[in-house]
Amino acid sequence: MHPQRLMEFVATTLGNAPEVQRTEVWQEGTTRPFGVQVTFATGAEMWCGVVGASPPGGYSEKPVTEAPPAETPVPDLLQNGKVTPTSAEAYIAAILNNSGNAEIKRTYAYSAADTPTAHPGVGLEFHDGARGFLPFIHTARPGQGKGNRAFDLQDAF
Repeated sequence: MHPQRLMEFVATTLGNAPEVQRTEVWQEGTTRPFGVQVTFATGAEMWCGVVGASPPGGYSEKPVTEAPPAETPVPDLLQNGKVTPTSAEAYIAAILNNSGNAEIKRTYAYSAADTPTAHPGVGLEFHDGARGFLPFIHTARPGQGKGNRAFDLQDAF
């Protein structure tokens, strides 16, 4: 799935999630970076980047579809009344996984991956061999607004 289409899919899918108040796509400059700003029901906000790795041979005009991944339980988003990067990873990965999108082979939280990354986010693998990455770039407590330093995430927001 091409990154621009992935961004639209993430915004629409998360926008319909029960713990999400709204989503909005954002873009800095004319090409990159871009992503999805998520406002949770608590008023906390998170900015996810959207990055893609093309499949072997490049993106095709016709999406490759197979059976979508089996549904998984959606974990609690809130930990002691707040969102944490780890709870957001698990929640977003499950919501995207359970979307029924036949292009998706697998979704995963970075912290739960076979080789976890040091930075929180969500990964997607597609049936055509493409990969999508949603690194968490900014977080904000209700009414706070995003900070100036990318990837400097709050422990709870």
